[in-house]
Amino acid sequence: MIIFATQIAARRMTIRDWIKEKEIGGSSHFSVEELQLAFPKMGYELIRNELYRLSSRKVVTSVYKGFYVIIPVQYASKGVIPPLYYVDQLMSYINKPYYISLLSAAEILGAAHQRPQRFYITTLRPSANVSKSKNPILEWIFRTNIPAQFLLQKNSQTGTIRYSNAELTAVDLVQYSHYVGGLARVTTLLSELIELTDFRDKIDALLEFFNISTLQRLGYLLEVVLEEQEQADVIYEQILKTNRRLNYIILDVHNSSEHTELNKRWRIKINTDIEIDEI
Repeated sequence: MIIFATQIAARRMTIRDWIKEKEIGGSSHFSVEELQLAFPKMGYELIRNELYRLSSRKVVTSVYKGFYVIIPVQYASKGVIPPLYYVDQLMSYINKPYYISLLSAAEILGAAHQRPQRFYITTLRPSANVSKSKNPILEWIFRTNIPAQFLLQKNSQTGTIRYSNAELTAVDLVQYSHYVGGLARVTTLLSELIELTDFRDKIDALLEFFNISTLQRLGYLLEVVLEEQEQADVIYEQILKTNRRLNYIILDVHNSSEHTELNKRWRIKINTDIEIDEI
């Protein structure tokens, strides 16, 4: 009789009941595939309609195609969950390595004076198997390899997150300046981030993941714009030790203006004036 009653209860379980059980068990998320396995007799359209209803009631929210987060009480009024709450679980679902990068990493490091509008995630190519349309808050950056030795970890509300350390964040900001508003904004961020960086014995390793031109631009910004001579010297001296040749490059590749002068040390063709924001 007990077994029979249990079977009846299981058959009568609703999707809302199932979600509640996951939440009680400590889970903060689920996928549509999990639901289909739990309710094999329920068609996809019925599942989708029920998820739509629960989303409208701010019980769950879809943060990625096929991936849902159970909305905790503290976020229920707005129905919007910060990506730090679910990013690690999402990337496990996508099955890709990742790190939180650029402005989002700078914020975690305490070097962003404004909360970024987007949440920056760096992961591996190809980009084709990452859905970008479902969640406009997420900004995806794709690369061919992940510089694991430059990543940090910290606990979040739901687990552990990975994010770039100060040195990787600085180089990423220069490399991907067009993602964050250009070199002027990057330089403003560097003015805060530079207190946390130490490039000694790191340039050779960074050159495994970045072109030397990115480090030339970083060195120029530190020395000429921010007047951080000591940090700039460290980068320059370590580049020399690699026996790599410095060729002349445009300072801002996203600016079509002709260069007006040259910086001989960093081999930079200066085609834009950079003014940092007041902090």
